[in-house]
Amino acid sequence: MILSKRNILFPSNTDRRLLWPLRTAALLAAAVLLLIAGFLIGESVPLLRHVPLSRFTGDDSWHPAQGLYNVMPMLSATLLSSLGALLLAAPLGIASALFVRYYAPSMLAIAYRRLLELLAGIPSVVYGFWGLVTLAPLVRQWHPPGVSLLTAILVLTLMILPTVALTVDAALAAVPVIHLRAAAALALSRWGMIRAVILPQARSGIASGMLLAAGRALGETMAVLMVAGNVVQQPHSLFDSVRTLTANIALEMAYAMGDHRAALFVSGLALLLMVLALVGAAAVFTRKTAFTGR
Repeated sequence: MILSKRNILFPSNTDRRLLWPLRTAALLAAAVLLLIAGFLIGESVPLLRHVPLSRFTGDDSWHPAQGLYNVMPMLSATLLSSLGALLLAAPLGIASALFVRYYAPSMLAIAYRRLLELLAGIPSVVYGFWGLVTLAPLVRQWHPPGVSLLTAILVLTLMILPTVALTVDAALAAVPVIHLRAAAALALSRWGMIRAVILPQARSGIASGMLLAAGRALGETMAVLMVAGNVVQQPHSLFDSVRTLTANIALEMAYAMGDHRAALFVSGLALLLMVLALVGAAAVFTRKTAFTGR
């Protein structure tokens, strides 16, 4: 059915019946997010009342049992591993989507998409197990100890690559056909059409896919826990063993009590704020692109 201005201004009875269930579902989703944020804040407040935020960046180390709460080494490891994975996965994912959409034969394109969907559905613990028994020994032959920031970056790259490729492919598919026909009428080459028409038109969708992949990389736990080495230290090279915030929460929550437990909730709150910042950046970029057309 073609939507007209009249359809939007004067919805049908079916649309009216769907309105309240859709509103309820949207409110439930928002309520879940608010409840999670409220829970994290409530669990963090007992510690933040007597420990200033400056302690979380200025203490000598991370030893909550001794009153030391420096999370900067783990925060740096989280950001560096996610950024490194995104820098590798972004060009590979965009190139994969362009190949599938505009260069690959139809049968090969279908098979490649199915492979990407399969990779996107593999559990993270499987990626971590593969990285531990296959990738880490290869890195160790190059530079010990093998379980390191570099190994975490490579495993995360493999994990978020399907997300990048599939979201970029969806953004490319959404480019209006009329623009492609206009570019063909101007006798643009295939690459000229991609560079001048398709990529600018799909920019907001591509950016949203990048931020979605970054959010998954930031929140990954099991795979990074298995391949990063789990040493709380500021990384000075790609071959240093590190521990991310998510891995630290998974390792220590089972026995943490008191202020130690509250400090882990502060780490969780920091992760939530980073993900919300990514979502906000995606919304701002999409809105700006929609208004400016750039």
